[in-house]
Amino acid sequence: MLQPRRLMDKAICLRKTKATPRQFRYSETETKPIYLKRRLVRWNESGAIMYRFVATSNSFILKGMSDGVTGALIPYIETYYNITYTIVSLVFLAPFVGYLVASLVNGMVHHYAGQRGVAVMASFSRVAGLLTLVFHPPYPVLPVAMLFVGFGNGLEDSAWNAWVGNMHNANELLGIMHGAYGLGATIGPLIATAMITKGGLQWYTYYYVQLGADVVGVTLLITSFWGATAKAYRESHKVHNGGQRTTTRQVLRKPLTWLLAVFLLGYVGAEVSLGGWIVTFMLRVRDAEPFIAGLSATFFWLGLTVGRVILGFITGRIGEKLAITIYLGLTVVLQLLYWLVPTFAASAVFVTFLGFFLGPLFPGAIVAATKLLPSDQHVSAIGFACAFGGGGAALVPFAVGAIAESKGVYVLQPIVLAILVTILLLWLAMPGGLRRGGLERARENQEGVGHEIGQAIRWAKVKTGKTA
Repeated sequence: MLQPRRLMDKAICLRKTKATPRQFRYSETETKPIYLKRRLVRWNESGAIMYRFVATSNSFILKGMSDGVTGALIPYIETYYNITYTIVSLVFLAPFVGYLVASLVNGMVHHYAGQRGVAVMASFSRVAGLLTLVFHPPYPVLPVAMLFVGFGNGLEDSAWNAWVGNMHNANELLGIMHGAYGLGATIGPLIATAMITKGGLQWYTYYYVQLGADVVGVTLLITSFWGATAKAYRESHKVHNGGQRTTTRQVLRKPLTWLLAVFLLGYVGAEVSLGGWIVTFMLRVRDAEPFIAGLSATFFWLGLTVGRVILGFITGRIGEKLAITIYLGLTVVLQLLYWLVPTFAASAVFVTFLGFFLGPLFPGAIVAATKLLPSDQHVSAIGFACAFGGGGAALVPFAVGAIAESKGVYVLQPIVLAILVTILLLWLAMPGGLRRGGLERARENQEGVGHEIGQAIRWAKVKTGKTA
């Protein structure tokens, strides 16, 4: 039976957290309460929350448009400035610096400026970069402009993934939000390709469209999060960490943070490399016509969008660990077919299904992290992992471009295949097993990275010893 002091603590904690009695217990050796689960916010429980979810989804559409269009514009930027694959690939590499800075300051911005500060800083950083691109400056200025876009994208990735990942039905909601990103990445290349190939316009005219859309996005985002101040953020985490700031340095000591970060780095690198170099690959290797080659990028991002929305409703029901393992296995097979079947029609089909099964990986990984990490570490850990992973959008496409300069753009296929196999192995090292509910049990049992792999090795040693 609980002592009177414990009963009072329990009543206070239940009132503060709005948890149910089953979500609260004491440890066997300590008198401090342990929170098994906090109340999860529903996206439609108030008008303010719904408005914020709509605003964040819209921001992901805009991010998708700016990320997805880069690959479609690469051939035209290359011709306009008369530069090589390696030099033009700097437009992929530059945002990595912005993402890296975002990963380091994300937790601090939340603590001292709240989600309102994130909305303001991210929005105006993106607008500054896009405004520069509109004026099509000398090429050395382009990577600098992309750096500002990357910083804004990195802050938004960090903040909104952590926020939505802690909501009720997070798999479905993250699927919708990341599906919005895929929608943006679908329509961005389509608009740009039509403007250039059918309208006879220069590549930079697309950014007039992007800039106008971003101005609307700034208004939505800032007004929706204006009440999400630093004080509100600190109060919401006071029960879990005493109001102290959980620093990036603290979460970087956890192997799980690095596993998630490297997984997302590989995933985003594979996704953006495929989406970014599809048009060039189809033009130079599959001998497609320019407009049809541009449509192949649209097929990929459309598959990504549909996969995120549809498979998001399946992932949570069979468990994130098992679902993503299956999706990754299928992407390995599809990538092999995309590489080895040398016809444009087949390539277009395979790359569409590649997008479909790649789609739910990012949101599924975020949900897995929220289940494995303490809630006060979500913003810093997930923020760092998202921003660090966002660097894959810069590093891997840049590497593909640098290698393609001497070996040809067909090197895209073996590089992406190697990445997919690598992140599959990384995912299998995630604690929790392949059964539904395994992630929650892994957190309760304090299982570390590679727990199941260690168990399998010990089991094999025992069996080998018995056999011998």
